[in-house]
Amino acid sequence: MHKVFEGKVISVKMNKTAVVEIVRRAPHKLYKKLLRKSKNFKADTAGFDVKVGDRVKICEIKPISKDKNFKIMEVAK
Repeated sequence: MHKVFEGKVISVKMNKTAVVEIVRRAPHKLYKKLLRKSKNFKADTAGFDVKVGDRVKICEIKPISKDKNFKIMEVAK
């Protein structure tokens, strides 16, 4: 099963690549307070015209380059 995430585009400065920020909420191990954790993934744009601030859905694929393991599946502005 491939991992599917929904996030926000934070950079489109690279050729055919967008940087997508995924935000999740996870409890602290001891105090159980919900904390906001985020991670950035590089995703292949593959024909989509995305801009900074767009909400996108990304899916895991086989590695395209050293850092790029995701592809944009749909754009939900």
